[in-house]
Parts: sequence; C-alpha cells; structure tokens
Amino acid sequence: MLWREIWTTYGGRIAGVTVGVVLGLLYFIVGFWDMLFFGLLLWVGYAIGKMKDEHSGPIFPWQRMLEWLTERWRPFK
Repeated sequence: MLWREIWTTYGGRIAGVTVGVVLGLLYFIVGFWDMLFFGLLLWVGYAIGKMKDEHSGPIFPWQRMLEWLTERWRPFK
C-alpha cells in the first residue's frame, strides 16, 4: 500500500528521473566528461516529472505566446 501511495504522489518524478538515469548512463559509459550532460538529463527528467505531478500545464505556454504576438503585431488597432 505504501508503494502505491508513493507512485500516485510522485509517479511523474520517479519516471522522469528513471528516464534521465537511463539516458545519462548511456552517455556516462561513453566518457567521463559526459557526467555534466548526465546531470543535465537528470535535472530535466526531474523537472518534467515534477510538472506532471503538479499538473502545472505545458512546458511552453504556446497559447499565451500566440495571444501576446497577435496583440503585439496587430496591423490595424
């Protein structure tokens, strides 16, 4: 029961970190200096998973950006 609660609460973060670790290990095996890239992949996976857990919406707010651009460059105000 405890694992189910952990998975429902932090499922996105766990999946994101897992994907980051797997991809990071592939780069880590290639060479030592790719450890920096490994850390970047781990952080990106965690951040995306956290956003999924918190239901904070898409990474890039395309609709809001489109509205801003159409208001900014409207030919006839």
